[in-house]
Amino acid sequence: MEEEKKFTHLNKEGKPQMVNVGAKKVTTRTAHAQSIVEVSEEIIKHFKGNDIQTKKGPVFHTAVIAGTMAAKKTGELIPLCHPLGLDNCTIDIHIDEQDRIIVDCHCSLNAKTGVEMEALTGATVAALTIYDMCKAFSHDITIQQTRLMSKTGGKKDFHRKGF
Repeated sequence: MEEEKKFTHLNKEGKPQMVNVGAKKVTTRTAHAQSIVEVSEEIIKHFKGNDIQTKKGPVFHTAVIAGTMAAKKTGELIPLCHPLGLDNCTIDIHIDEQDRIIVDCHCSLNAKTGVEMEALTGATVAALTIYDMCKAFSHDITIQQTRLMSKTGGKKDFHRKGF
């Protein structure tokens, strides 16, 4: 029989709560999130040497640092997230064949709870940093999507189909 799904951040009275992970076992947890940023041709033409160069500096390098900092602060930004000490956070940014900027954030740690929110936060803030650093060239920038691509180490692993 399938377990009934419920919102874990609500108690029996429907009030918000942090999930109690005290009885869970420590396992290796991983998560991969991705953001896709569409920019104008005017911005893409500044792509040189694996980065976009602006007067503010190299966009991708700055976005990697911002995304990593954000992933480490997820527990401070999202009210019911557990504060986690990440073992690893890597952010890779590249331009795909369709001239879209792809931001991939991978997080991992050994803990009682997962790192999906950290990976999603890292990818999102990196995408926002790209927007901020490129908006002087054009405001024709769209953060298309941020989505979880995979997670491992909890009750159920998840892998987005087609990836």
